[in-house]
Amino acid sequence: MDRKRLERALEDEFGGTEAERRAVSRSARDLVDSGRPSEDRGHGLTVSGVVGHLGDAPDGSSLVERWNWWMGALDAAYGGYDYFRVRFVEGDEATGLRR
Repeated sequence: MDRKRLERALEDEFGGTEAERRAVSRSARDLVDSGRPSEDRGHGLTVSGVVGHLGDAPDGSSLVERWNWWMGALDAAYGGYDYFRVRFVEGDEATGLRR
């Protein structure tokens, strides 16, 4: 999955800060590299798939909240996805998630 393409799609669909988009796309890339989605769900992640799943999160959720909501759902279903949650957004004072 191309991180830059994902960042653009996230910006178009959900907005958020550049730092938030970077953190979510980094976590998505780590998730892809882990091979977990293919093992657990039978197919890899795509940009459109990520955007679609994040769109299912509760209305009014920030980009990071959407990502963490989805990771929580995957963790409940398969286990082992808590590792891919975004816990801080480095250098972004606009979000409550900071290092």
